[in-house]
Amino acid sequence: MHFKLIVAFVDDRWTEKVMDAARDAGATGITVISSARGEGVKPAKTFLGLSLETQRDVLLMVVEEHLSRHILETIDKTGEFDAEPGRGIAIQVDVEDAVGISHQAAELISMVEEEI
Repeated sequence: MHFKLIVAFVDDRWTEKVMDAARDAGATGITVISSARGEGVKPAKTFLGLSLETQRDVLLMVVEEHLSRHILETIDKTGEFDAEPGRGIAIQVDVEDAVGISHQAAELISMVEEEI
């Protein structure tokens, strides 16, 4: 099996919705890193030196490569990333090797066989 790492930066108000959609699309596990912050093309607005930006969560998913594009597109659609600036982004990166996922292998094999 070959894997991809999907990394999604999501407005924390949308995290649960995006996670549910990713699981429905085939993600078998998700790690959430809370309270991240970032800056896009335009700097974040401030009021008396305090930031008005919303918190971001970083979602990490190691997924089987045959399912990765579908999961990525589902995350994009659910999170409405292109609806307005700062809504979120998601990327996928090749994974050279992975350990600790043998307990998910049986489920992944049946999912991938359906896709192929």
